Amino acid sequence: MNEAVEKILKNINLKIYKPIYLLAGEEPYYIDLISDTIEKSVLTEEERPFNQTVLYGGDTTVTTVIESARRFPMMSNHQVIIVKEAQSIKKIEELGVYAESPMPSTILVINYKYKKVDKRTKLFKAIQTNGLLFESKKLRDYQLPAWIENYLKREGVTIDESAKQLITEYLGTDLSKVANELDKLIIALNGKEKRITADIIETNIGISKDFNIFELQKAIGEKSREKSFRIVNYFAANPKENPIQLTINSLFTYFSKILLYHSLGDKNRSNVAAELRVHPFFVKEYELAARKYSAKRAARVVNDLRVYDMKSKGVGNRSCDDGELLKELIYKIIN
Repeated sequence: MNEAVEKILKNINLKIYKPIYLLAGEEPYYIDLISDTIEKSVLTEEERPFNQTVLYGGDTTVTTVIESARRFPMMSNHQVIIVKEAQSIKKIEELGVYAESPMPSTILVINYKYKKVDKRTKLFKAIQTNGLLFESKKLRDYQLPAWIENYLKREGVTIDESAKQLITEYLGTDLSKVANELDKLIIALNGKEKRITADIIETNIGISKDFNIFELQKAIGEKSREKSFRIVNYFAANPKENPIQLTINSLFTYFSKILLYHSLGDKNRSNVAAELRVHPFFVKEYELAARKYSAKRAARVVNDLRVYDMKSKGVGNRSCDDGELLKELIYKIIN
């Protein structure tokens, strides 16, 4: 988990509160996590009906937020005001007037999702002084495997490298979605096992352990025609689960890393893993693929992938459906 988030949650659990929390940024998972923790833990069940208010940006105004925040709590040390979808409030920067002198008994939580805060405003500067600002940044693709591992580690569960890569490729960097699926897998273990494998993922999430982009990359890297076309035929028969644009994008990343491998002076495995941003477990695959595809050949494949990406979007392609287009592309890469 994000270290800043861990510190915030720890303080909340220790009942060390800030009068204002501005939770902003492109990644909603951490914003929801902090906001939900405050919503569920600050007040007792008896206190909440009188002292907890949830407002929605599209249905409220700055004036309403300020009036709510300036009320005194009833039979409680605190009142909690949570503003969801705060990015929809008109002239939200006018909250700076309140933020300069917030009520000590109010905990105001502002959920400002999918946007960055304007750091030039009075609101931003006042919250820096009197409250807490948390900027939730979107996770990069290469950071997700480590995030998955750490998430499961807190639950006492480990995960195979291949299983980790499957989740990374098919669920993307939407952390709420990834966390939800990981929770399902933890429940599926039923306390009997403590390790998530590709088999468990296939059974419980529906991602095939044999017919997926990583197996296709590996087959292409080995120049195994039979295996490559077995997977491609599966993709062609299941286009909704395996859209051609996603496959092309993944192969583009794969061959770009093969090109990068060729350019490295230091091919020590730990250095290769760091430069390619892959787990050392997968370095062998890139070593093999680099022997099969010279730098010149890999560069040609990258160019072919660009061409077929355009074809998949209808540019220069009038007759082939996605399945046929993908088969044609894989044939061209391997041969």
